[in-house]
Parts: sequence; C-alpha cells; structure tokens
Amino acid sequence: MRVAKVIIVTAEERASLTKGACGRSTPARLVLRAKIVLAAAVGRRNDEIAADLGCTRRAVGTWRNRFAADRLAGIEQDAPRSGRTPSVRVAKEADVIAKTTRETPANATH
Repeated sequence: MRVAKVIIVTAEERASLTKGACGRSTPARLVLRAKIVLAAAVGRRNDEIAADLGCTRRAVGTWRNRFAADRLAGIEQDAPRSGRTPSVRVAKEADVIAKTTRETPANATH
C-alpha cells in the first residue's frame, strides 16, 4: 500500500495558502489546490480530503506531490502538456506553401 507524502508547511506558506483558499478573486482551481495542501498539512488522508472537497483521490495525490516537490510554485501553474497532434504533415504543409507562393495556376492571375 502506498503512503502519501507528509506535508510540512512553513508559516509564510500557510499564510499564503490560507489567503489563496479564502480569496474571492482567486481562480477556483487555485482555491481547491490550496485547500488540498492545507488539509494535507494537518495530516489528513487523501480519501478524506477528496470526499470533503468533492474531487478525486488522484487529484489530491497529484497536488500533494507537486507541493512536496516544488512547494508553492508547484501548485500555482499546471504542468505542460503535449498538445494536439498536427493534422497535416510537415511535408504536405511545405508542398502547399510552395504551390501557393511560387506557382501560378493555369487561367488564373493569382
């Protein structure tokens, strides 16, 4: 059985997290993350936190681990994602660009 990482929060971090968890202009995703970290710092389990906050255990584990690794910077930004795969291949794209910029079609001015 896996054991969740222990979260120890400094006074400055606790103040920042508490401000973020209660902020009215703070984005909802950051409010949730701050609440997760504050609950983890008290020593609560991931399943308890997930049940109270209405999210999944996986989400709680993700933000607990990111805070343990990178502290506040870890929960402020999402991790980069791979993005959508290109729908047109690079060679095909180059061919289309070459045809449109260097060749004039028959019976056409452009």
